[in-house]
Amino acid sequence: MAEYATRLEPLAGGDAELVFLGEVRTPWTDRSTCPKNGAESTATGRIVLKPRYRPGIASLETVSHVIVLTWLDRASREVIALTPPTDVARHGVFATRAPDRPNPIGLTVSEVVEIHADGLTVKGIDCLDRTPVIDIKPYFASTDARPDARVGWHEARARPLPPAGA
Repeated sequence: MAEYATRLEPLAGGDAELVFLGEVRTPWTDRSTCPKNGAESTATGRIVLKPRYRPGIASLETVSHVIVLTWLDRASREVIALTPPTDVARHGVFATRAPDRPNPIGLTVSEVVEIHADGLTVKGIDCLDRTPVIDIKPYFASTDARPDARVGWHEARARPLPPAGA
């Protein structure tokens, strides 16, 4: 059986510094049970912000959807190519949404359910419990949606997607 991923040597040091704004509380503690994307999930998650970042949620009560950027802290950072579970061909990691990647940044568009003093509850989240949050941005359908966007290899993949909810 072929190896799942092509790996890089670990990089000593990096180019940037991030701060974690807080964490996402979700029902998932294992990658095998976690949804592979936010659209697969109807579950809610609670984003709990550190006190110094809580003023940043002002006006989010007027926003229906947010882009949640997370740091996938349990992902491997050495993967550069892989065979996704929905295909038999190997693809460069930048052509996939795989969590294992040099900079394991998660991106999910989630519906805002409720705003709290310490953060917010969102629907359609796809990360493990206690995943660090690196940013929250309002989703603008007018500029963020690209209905004609394509991922050719995914459209032509050899394995069909599992049924919704499976």
